[in-house]
Amino acid sequence: MKITRLYTNSNGDSLFEVYDLPLYDRGEIGRLSERMSASAVLFRETGGDYNYDFHNAPERQFIIMLDGVTEIETSLGERRQFSAGDILLVEDTTGKGHRSRSVDGQLRRSVFVPIGDGPVVGDER
Repeated sequence: MKITRLYTNSNGDSLFEVYDLPLYDRGEIGRLSERMSASAVLFRETGGDYNYDFHNAPERQFIIMLDGVTEIETSLGERRQFSAGDILLVEDTTGKGHRSRSVDGQLRRSVFVPIGDGPVVGDER
């Protein structure tokens, strides 16, 4: 399963990278990842006019997109759009941060899953 990571490099710039989260055959119930620890689950809605200037993530977290489209821009100007089904691992809690905005003018719903400092399965950095 593809995960997009947003992180801060040693220069304080935010960057994207994509990696594969390993899934393992669990028979009739399908393919599952290894278990990871999480500290909470938050549900979020943002309006179609959402436009949040450069900021850092408040904590290390997964963001799971349910609907709507958002564009995230790194401090180096790279932009990527995310929509329903996309999963981000947001780790730029320090540095220059990122910008995010609504793209389609529609309500966006997402799920935030803070993960603290624990390991992320499949992250081979």
